[in-house]
Amino acid sequence: MPEESSYFAPTTMDPYHLPATDKTPTVRFIPAEGLLEIAGCSIHENADRFFRPLLERVAAYAREPMPETLVRITLSYFNSSSAKYMLDLLKLLDDVHAGGLGKVAVEWYFAQGDLDMQEAGQDYRGLLDMPVRLVEQ
Repeated sequence: MPEESSYFAPTTMDPYHLPATDKTPTVRFIPAEGLLEIAGCSIHENADRFFRPLLERVAAYAREPMPETLVRITLSYFNSSSAKYMLDLLKLLDDVHAGGLGKVAVEWYFAQGDLDMQEAGQDYRGLLDMPVRLVEQ
């Protein structure tokens, strides 16, 4: 029997949605609109199981991206394993931007006064070539 990731091989234009749980954020990825949204709390027990399908879809999208892509991230908290996968995800799209395949921008939303999430957004901004706009809510 084929592995799940190859059996359910996504195409670049398939929308992908995961509802939020107590430990995982909601994910809304609409390739045809160039939109990726991640919102909520990200404290997975198995971050690989959560992020791997999304990473595969974004990697497929990165081969044939829309001219403009918006990544909207609104996290209340995330743990260190989530931070690693978030960086992997953002680097896939950063390669699109840096390689001239499309314009990619990140909007990093954080609650008013949440210095930890503001600093996390600043850290990602320092690691990426694409623009990262910090938005206090």
